[in-house]
Amino acid sequence: MKLRLLGDSIRLRLTRSEVARIGAGQSVVETTHFSDGGQFEFALCEGQVDRVEARFDSGRLTVMANAELLKTWAATDRVALVEKDSTVTPQILVEKDFNCLVPRDGNDDADTFTHPEEGHRTC
Repeated sequence: MKLRLLGDSIRLRLTRSEVARIGAGQSVVETTHFSDGGQFEFALCEGQVDRVEARFDSGRLTVMANAELLKTWAATDRVALVEKDSTVTPQILVEKDFNCLVPRDGNDDADTFTHPEEGHRTC
């Protein structure tokens, strides 16, 4: 799972296997370790919530959505879950991770989704 933070927005991108885990009712958690022994965790999991929301507590960022929404997203071609309520901070985008149309050094596309424009676009 990839995390992108920009101001008051959070973007998570999940690989095929991570989306499958979410669809099976499991959480996806990543941990970043620091040389001083500290760590930062971020997770996507089911929660008893009405919309996609995020919480931060004790060095852990948790993005939650209700089980039905997550399972439907995982089982369909729907690309993203978006919290569109402009009064909610932070803004949240959870999406399936597509392979790159243009190969880049150091980029591993092994477990990504096929890009919808693959084969239809030239650079």
